[in-house]
Amino acid sequence: MNKSIVFKLFLLTTALCLFILALVFVGQSLFFKQVYIHQKVARVKTALEVYEQDYLKQAGNAQSMIKLEQDFYQKQGTWIAALDDRGNLQYTDDFQMEILLDRPGGRSGLGGTTLTVPLYTIMKVEDFSSGNPFLVPWIGEGRQIALEGLIIDNQPVVQRLGRSISNLREDNRLQNLQMVKKEYGNFPSLLEKGTITAIRIPDGVRVSRYTNHLFLDQIKAFQANLLYGNDDDGANLSSISDFEENHIQYKIFVERINDQSGKVAYLFAMTSLQPVNEAAEMMQDYYVYIIIATLLLVLLASLYFSRRIVQPLLRMNETTQRMANLDFSESIPVTTKDEIGNLSRNINVLSARLHSHITRLEEDIEQEKQLEQTRKEFISGVSHELKTPLSVIQSCLSILKDGVASHKRDYYFTAMEDEVKRMDLLIVDMLELAKYESGTYKMEMEFFDIADVLERVSGKFTSVLASKQLQIHIHLQSVEVVANQRRIEQVIVNFLMNAICYTPERQSIVVSMLDEEDTVQVCIENKGVYISDEQLEKIWDRFYRGEPSRQRASGGTGLGLAISKKILELHCVSYGVANTPEGVLFYFHLHKRQ
Repeated sequence: MNKSIVFKLFLLTTALCLFILALVFVGQSLFFKQVYIHQKVARVKTALEVYEQDYLKQAGNAQSMIKLEQDFYQKQGTWIAALDDRGNLQYTDDFQMEILLDRPGGRSGLGGTTLTVPLYTIMKVEDFSSGNPFLVPWIGEGRQIALEGLIIDNQPVVQRLGRSISNLREDNRLQNLQMVKKEYGNFPSLLEKGTITAIRIPDGVRVSRYTNHLFLDQIKAFQANLLYGNDDDGANLSSISDFEENHIQYKIFVERINDQSGKVAYLFAMTSLQPVNEAAEMMQDYYVYIIIATLLLVLLASLYFSRRIVQPLLRMNETTQRMANLDFSESIPVTTKDEIGNLSRNINVLSARLHSHITRLEEDIEQEKQLEQTRKEFISGVSHELKTPLSVIQSCLSILKDGVASHKRDYYFTAMEDEVKRMDLLIVDMLELAKYESGTYKMEMEFFDIADVLERVSGKFTSVLASKQLQIHIHLQSVEVVANQRRIEQVIVNFLMNAICYTPERQSIVVSMLDEEDTVQVCIENKGVYISDEQLEKIWDRFYRGEPSRQRASGGTGLGLAISKKILELHCVSYGVANTPEGVLFYFHLHKRQ
């Protein structure tokens, strides 16, 4: 049965892969090139619309316009330039020649005027070099020169330059080839002599603007058609035309626009279609490799599908073995909705439920162990701490029974009463600590102003502070926190009692708050005393007293800080104690109300 399924999947995979290969071949042969050209044209047209907006914003700034042209080429792989209404390349003041025409003579009536000739129309930027700026020896500032051209729309258009009028038909002349190819028609001719007054040559990155001679030739051809009136459609409307050079096809885009002054201008762009031709040829060469790769893909796919069926069963077997060893950390991925998928889902549900029940049982066992440990520690602590007061009471009773020192009868009764009170307080504290350590106590939270609690609790110790000649300084601000108010009051009382007990007479205690982003820090600092590093580590332990020399009579049960520690841990907040330059600081954090 399994072999039959694998064989069917093999046939299906083979047919599907061959069908996809045939579609790719037919699509590439018939549509790839057309789709590429269509998308290329659409992308360039969209980019031209964006470029037009940028052109209108930055028109008049030659540096910005040249950068726009360079950025357009970098992003679109398309050359672009802005032309004026006569087809001249704009912003060419860095590559031009000024000629002062002779006053007498001439056929155009332009004698005595200065004529500006864009040099890109008659020569290449490579004809200039730093060592010999003018490779054409008869060109230079102050030299005589003759020029020939036409008067079109009352504007001179230069076609040829030469050393003299007779030289205009010789080989060493300069000429605008695109203009020369056109018929003269009925335009008045231009034939003048003059003196070169200025020559400007680009430098730096601006040189690259004049190095694409194929693009410049197309601009000059467009200008010739525009001036001669042979390209009315292109001159009045946006157009896209084809052009081929050296067996490479190009697309030429012409967008007719109006600049900010309302004058007609043109955006002229040219892009190469060579990449699509190369890609199509390479695809044909690679079809042999594609067929071989497809056959390998068929074999791999059939192997994949066969393992796809068996793999879930192997995962089920591995997962159930882990479950038998009480390892429920791994689940079976459910990727299908068939019977195998339903079986995998049911095994996952069974694993999750078993894991939940076993985890709960382990938690109950751990909690029971913790309760048992708490009971043992409670009994051990009670037996240890009650030994001393019981010994004192037994001694007092023996003295009273024997009638010794009968004049101190009231003294011994008072001592026994103090020991009984101390035992009662000790038992209450130990029961409370055991409750917190049992793991069953749940802290109920509420909202309250921690500043009010600190001020109220501090006021209860006025008489105690006065008896020790201590001063208390309170620096508070109103902040609402979320906590158990009663237990937090208990922590504050324990911290204040500890500070009062350890602060020398005529010193001070500072109660303050530090407002943080999500929490508030409560600080209680007592001056004039320090705690060693060794004691700082043990200060939160039960029955620990900070000074070895301190007597039981002057202290509490030794459980106050241990109880405070458990209360703060149940609040899930940070706390601590540290020496300061003037004393010891106890602190804890509370979460602010959101």
